[in-house]
Amino acid sequence: MARSLAALPKAELHIHVEGTLEPDLAFEIAQRNGISLPYDSPDALRAAYDFVDLQSFLDVYFIAGGALLTLADFSDLALAYLERAHQDAVAHVELFFDPQAHVSRGVPLSDIVGGLSEALAEAHTRWGMSGSLIACFLRDRPAAEAMAVLDDLIALNSPDLVGVGLDSTEVGYPPALFRDVFARAADAGLHRVSHAGEEAPHTYITEALEALGVERVDHGVRAIDSPELVQRLAREGIALTMCPLSNKRLQVTPDLKDHPLLVLVEQGVKVTINSDDPSYFGGYIADNYEVVREVLGLTDEQAADFARTSIEVSFASPSRKAELHTLVDEWLAEED
Repeated sequence: MARSLAALPKAELHIHVEGTLEPDLAFEIAQRNGISLPYDSPDALRAAYDFVDLQSFLDVYFIAGGALLTLADFSDLALAYLERAHQDAVAHVELFFDPQAHVSRGVPLSDIVGGLSEALAEAHTRWGMSGSLIACFLRDRPAAEAMAVLDDLIALNSPDLVGVGLDSTEVGYPPALFRDVFARAADAGLHRVSHAGEEAPHTYITEALEALGVERVDHGVRAIDSPELVQRLAREGIALTMCPLSNKRLQVTPDLKDHPLLVLVEQGVKVTINSDDPSYFGGYIADNYEVVREVLGLTDEQAADFARTSIEVSFASPSRKAELHTLVDEWLAEED
């Protein structure tokens, strides 16, 4: 019997809080806010999750997220995810959120960040989970808008906000468009990550490294197309936060037997396993570990290595990383 991957202590580094909004909770929040969703029921919303690509997913994603209006909404959303993540032994989380998707609807930035911070504090009290926030900019909206939101985020001075990212529609919106935004974030002492090489070519990954100075690349599936880039990622220790079930559902890697994550690890690249938008893609983080085990033959030792990598490349403190590494060692040392 293999060890339980749901019991493996791990960090989750590629998780969009809006992508954890389960249909039942979406309808509950919409009802209390007097919002009518364009679906008859939670089941009808769930039936819309028949995605053919990234854009078809985003269309539904932003409709459901439109129900979120108050600090309590964001707190309830995040805490529901954190409770579910605790069941999968997530001990540290770096939670993505899309501020522009909400401030553009009149939601105060302080309520978004305040609600998410409230949930992180509650998760720490209940389960000892550590966590932080990464604000992702929508790359299909103007860079000037992202810069304005960044200035507002910096002014909030939230201790939970540790970094910025770049997400949403990738093709046609190269990373360099946000060069100045990420330079400003770096000046403010924030970490930088970016989605790149999901649907766009591997050149977007190189551009994210050079134009944005990112410390991690989210997805990065197309790195496998460039041996030179793979060597660079390995040499510079740039981690890829990969999401197998997401890649399958959005047809990035239609057959997970072809997913490059183990090949990349064999070539020295740091890779982590994550869930991306689990409400929409049919699985939380342990489900993603499980599908890698099922399809690619992941061993317990390899699973522990993925967990160790997730801890190593996180933005947690050195002391917290040491605590989590010990938990992974204990998991691996347990009798089958």
